[in-house]
Amino acid sequence: MSTVPEGIDPAVPSAARIYDYLLGGKDNFASDRAAAEKLLEITPNAREGVRANRRFLRRAVRFMAESGIRQFLDIGAGLPTQENVHQVAQKAAPDSRTVYVDNDVIVLTHGRALLADDQRTIVVDGDLREPGTILDDPRVTKHLDFTRPVGVLLLAVLHFVPDDDLAERIVATLRDRLVPGSAVAISHLSFGDLDENTVRKGRELYTRTAAGSPTPRTHAQILRFFDGFELVEPGLTSTEDWRPEADEPRLPKMPGVDGYSAVGLLR
Repeated sequence: MSTVPEGIDPAVPSAARIYDYLLGGKDNFASDRAAAEKLLEITPNAREGVRANRRFLRRAVRFMAESGIRQFLDIGAGLPTQENVHQVAQKAAPDSRTVYVDNDVIVLTHGRALLADDQRTIVVDGDLREPGTILDDPRVTKHLDFTRPVGVLLLAVLHFVPDDDLAERIVATLRDRLVPGSAVAISHLSFGDLDENTVRKGRELYTRTAAGSPTPRTHAQILRFFDGFELVEPGLTSTEDWRPEADEPRLPKMPGVDGYSAVGLLR
């Protein structure tokens, strides 16, 4: 990244920019790249993990669009990269509308610049931990009609909410404002085959980021986020295994953390 937006310290790594680097993006600083390389030493499959998460995004959004959803709310969207939510949605249904929400200055700056000419897509600042504020934001309510189905995406973000009760309340708040026909897609970090000491090292790596340390959760814990939703087959499964496409090459299996993902429908 050649320019530094005001208010950003390039010496402090960002979870969004670490993710961008692992995806092969260029919107990152030396501190982010160094942190990402350390992460790969701790959990060698980190790069495959973020790629699997991106594939899940594409599959989940396409499923929602094919189910008739034309509005999307992506909370904790991260930096724009290939096959973003609005692109996948508009490819399936050109009239789709998307709101991206994030609190990272660089994410907001790049997203707004990229989408300046797309009237169906906006980027707003917001905090995952305050879903009510996001839902009541006039920019959001002007762009999305919550009397009609909305597809909500919470991809690789809830593990940055360490308090289990708060994480569950976030999803419940969103669920209670949605109408039948809406959907939620969640991907979440799990422990994989790493021991507690290795997981601790990985979490410590993120302590300097604004997002804080991720909190891996078990299958049972993640499943609770879908209370009130009807899980789409195959249910809550390994991220790479959620409805893989026939022509899609499988990512190599490597040691490290894993993730669970699912889509839930509101009936």
